[in-house]
Amino acid sequence: MTRQDSRNRSYGTVSRRSLVQSTAALLSLPMVANTTVAIAGEKLAGSGEVIVYSYGGSFTDRVRRHVYEPFTKATGIQVVDVVADLAEPQIKAMREAGRVDWDVAIIYPGAYLELSQAGVFVPIDYSLWDDEGLNGVPESARLKDAVVAFQNAFLLVYDERAFPNSGPRNWADFWNVKEFPGARGLTGNGGSSTLLVALMADGVAYNDLWPLTDAKIDRALKKLDEIKPHIAKWWMAGGEAVQLLINREYALTSAPDGRALAAIKEGAPLRMVWDGAIIVENYWAVLKGGPNSANAQKFVAFVNRAETAAAFTQGTGYPGPNLNQLKHLPPDLLPLININPENAAKATRYDVPWLGAKRADGKTNNDYILERWLAWRAR
Repeated sequence: MTRQDSRNRSYGTVSRRSLVQSTAALLSLPMVANTTVAIAGEKLAGSGEVIVYSYGGSFTDRVRRHVYEPFTKATGIQVVDVVADLAEPQIKAMREAGRVDWDVAIIYPGAYLELSQAGVFVPIDYSLWDDEGLNGVPESARLKDAVVAFQNAFLLVYDERAFPNSGPRNWADFWNVKEFPGARGLTGNGGSSTLLVALMADGVAYNDLWPLTDAKIDRALKKLDEIKPHIAKWWMAGGEAVQLLINREYALTSAPDGRALAAIKEGAPLRMVWDGAIIVENYWAVLKGGPNSANAQKFVAFVNRAETAAAFTQGTGYPGPNLNQLKHLPPDLLPLININPENAAKATRYDVPWLGAKRADGKTNNDYILERWLAWRAR
């Protein structure tokens, strides 16, 4: 069942449109065979419904088939999905109105800290989880009042036709226009992600990237001055970056991993470079005051089971954090996903608490970085 609740807003590293379009392109992926429904047992058995927010379109269609329906079969609890471009404005509006109509939502990391501090979420009941969930989901992904729903990566992607022998291996190679000639792309949305790749290109180690001090921002913008003349177009949506590669308007670019994965599975001659990828996490949260909180906790426990997590990954292209799902995924998919330990070891992550922290002038660090970025772009 679906309830529509959509507003036209744009926000976040991976947009609703990118998720929906990536999922549509992944329809050809072989699913986990018959998505075996694990015996839920008394812990997850129930009745009634749970109201879950997601992005709509192909994304929700696939999650419904490979998560919602197996959940209902295993527990007896019906999932009602609500669709909106963004969860956060809707949640704030419900709180202000004094009536929370949803039970579970996917929360963008930039909004999580603010909403958590405002007491919007209830603690996750990890006693309902099975051993594969508790052991497979890292502690860093299991927060007190949220758990990672999926993670996406921002990484270097190149056209294999432009570099048939040996392509770029890192962000330093992206800046090396002599050895790796061709039109480049970077995101016009800019902000911290582009500053991070510039710092990595300039030799800053992963563990020295944060915090983005004024000195590091100056260094990153100076490095971006070098590559700016070679940027054919500043892309604004993840699908645009990948399409410009396919059209040969770019030889190499930054891009979201889900969009690149979808194109590769359709036969596009693209290569993903995991060295220096930047991973962003999005969260499942149970809303305080929701009508079906007990069922919401059971849903969160079920979606983090290994086989359910594998089905979610294959359906959407964006993996949840449970590493035990890797044994349920086809081998040809493993090199293309960001929870593959080999890929994750080469990546860095956003420092979400630091980005959301307030400066002395009342602005967040993220707002300040965006101002610096836009001023540089306007030069």
